[in-house]
Amino acid sequence: MSAVDEIDAIPDQRPITPIGNKLAGRVALVTGGTRGIGAAICRSLASQGASIAAGYGRNAEAAASFRTDFVSVFGEKTGVTTHSGNVGSADDCRRVVAEAMEQHGRIDILVNNAGITIDKTFAKLTDDDWQKVLAVNLSGAFFLAQAVLPHMIERGSGRIVNVSSIIGETGNIGQANYAASKSGLFGLTKTLAKEVAFMLERSGKLAENGIGVTVNTVTPGFISTEMVAAVPEKVIDKLKSQIPLRRLGHPEEIARVVHFLAADASSYITGQVWGVNGGMDM
Repeated sequence: MSAVDEIDAIPDQRPITPIGNKLAGRVALVTGGTRGIGAAICRSLASQGASIAAGYGRNAEAAASFRTDFVSVFGEKTGVTTHSGNVGSADDCRRVVAEAMEQHGRIDILVNNAGITIDKTFAKLTDDDWQKVLAVNLSGAFFLAQAVLPHMIERGSGRIVNVSSIIGETGNIGQANYAASKSGLFGLTKTLAKEVAFMLERSGKLAENGIGVTVNTVTPGFISTEMVAAVPEKVIDKLKSQIPLRRLGHPEEIARVVHFLAADASSYITGQVWGVNGGMDM
């Protein structure tokens, strides 16, 4: 599942190949998973042995291309599947979770990555502009988490990682709807993390040495994408001057943090917001 307006990443500069087995036997559902940051997340999780259910919007051709490329690197044994749906629709979210469960038998990791922008100044935003962005960027994460959590609680293990944005922390002119939706993920993350721990304890599955169910958020800064590549060089240079590390990030750098949070060894990290922005907000 992905939004139509999701931004594609520039061609990968650092391909990810199988390197470990920290996530062997796990199944990850990644929304917006067939391109951009989402595709990098899928590859990173698969590099540690996870099977992948990648969501996308309406571009079936791009999804098929993603699957072909993915299989060429990781092989058919990864069990990669693709699922079309609208993240802003509660029914679609539940359907895709059911499809992934049917095809893979379980969902251990949910990455809420899909997102859209409809940029206008506050005074010019229409009701529809507001509702569409909130539906995909915030409500979709709620619907998907609500659908997968019963399975995770029943097993006593699982990982939910929401992909927010630095704009949710700093705000930005012309992005009131986007900023509101992305900062809303912070409150959702912290509340879910507390409720999940409570549910595990109540069900007797909050074990001293257990893997547990955790909920965290990653906030990317400005990442190298096709949209950014089309921005005039002077504008990019000005943007880089505001970033302490003086460069844009790569999709793979976001994926590494998601991969880290998804691991069993990260079981003591929950309800947290992880910034990956070159030091732009600190």
